Amino acid sequence: MGDEEEPKEYRWETGYEKTWEAIKEDDDGFLEASVADIIQRAKRKRQTQKTGTTKLGMMRHLYILLDCSDAMSSQDLKPTRLLCTIKLLDGFIEEFFDQNPISQMGVIIMHNKRAEKISDLAGNSHKHVKQINSLNRTSLVGEPSIQNGLEMALSSLKLLPTHASREILIIMGSLTTCDPSDINVTIETLKQEGVRCSVIGLAAEVHVCRQLANQTGGTYNVILDDCHFKDLLYQQVDPPPAAVCLDSSLIKMGFPHQMEADGKEEPLTMCMCHVDSVDEGSKLTTGGYYCPQCYSKYCELPVECRACGLTLVSAPHLARSYHHLFPAANYTEVAFEKQVSLCFACQKTFTETDKQVYSCPNCSKTFCLDCDIFIHDTLHTCPGCATNLSTFQITHTS
Repeated sequence: MGDEEEPKEYRWETGYEKTWEAIKEDDDGFLEASVADIIQRAKRKRQTQKTGTTKLGMMRHLYILLDCSDAMSSQDLKPTRLLCTIKLLDGFIEEFFDQNPISQMGVIIMHNKRAEKISDLAGNSHKHVKQINSLNRTSLVGEPSIQNGLEMALSSLKLLPTHASREILIIMGSLTTCDPSDINVTIETLKQEGVRCSVIGLAAEVHVCRQLANQTGGTYNVILDDCHFKDLLYQQVDPPPAAVCLDSSLIKMGFPHQMEADGKEEPLTMCMCHVDSVDEGSKLTTGGYYCPQCYSKYCELPVECRACGLTLVSAPHLARSYHHLFPAANYTEVAFEKQVSLCFACQKTFTETDKQVYSCPNCSKTFCLDCDIFIHDTLHTCPGCATNLSTFQITHTS
């Protein structure tokens, strides 16, 4: 974690680069294929930088701080910055809980120099998506207050147990922040509590955001367009390296079971997650998941029992978290010299346009770029190793 910002050269001090030569038109005169290829290769570059020996925070607790100030009404992102952000967050939240099923998320909005919590820390993705989508009717007024947002998030995160990963993601559209006191004190407190703060800027770089990210070990990036925005946002799906103060401990979890009804139909009951809800979905139902400790009923998992505090999960949730600890090996990029004719995964035929192919170091099978990205980002298991029992056992026992 570097406390000082790394010195950078000005653009006119760097070497002369013909950056436009990387983008070429296709047969129809469009640039989309070339731009998509650049994005794919950037993803692969990040993949090669990952190592399986880094300690990760698996039980993540993430607060999203969303700027809802007047600056979010700008139309440089279509139709507006806020509506574009809402659409991207909709998919991000679903992907976050798919890849981190035993984690929790909360949402805080910043507008009119105040911070307002619209969604508490919870593992229910539908709840967060509903709150995010309701923001399209929010009035965008005033300036944001980063300090008020950080203080509100910190008040919840500092109460978490020491084994929990604490994170804050700020989506900032404004170039100013109106804070009640010295924000450097708040940044120092976040650093001491081990809270990792990352910032995605929608306009230009802001010094206080850079300092916040550097001091807490997070990342800070400014978007180029909506595609780059989505790419930066989805980078937050993977668990970050664990904080130094993060402890290793055994965590008590419960695996819910079905209630035995002695051959009779299960009675109509209300689940604990909707018992005080006024929504249309709060109805009496049969079936559900019952806490093994206090027998409280819940309609979906994972969830923390409201009666006894036990974390309720299912075996597939833990299995989906497993791949972060033992990721698929990084493939080796080799020049294509007609070693093989087909990609082992998708059976795509390699052509003269394929300059590079990717080989697994364990099973030596060859893959195309698209399959390399899909295997490491979504599948998390090498098809070549999985179809060969000897290599599969080696990679999962080493």
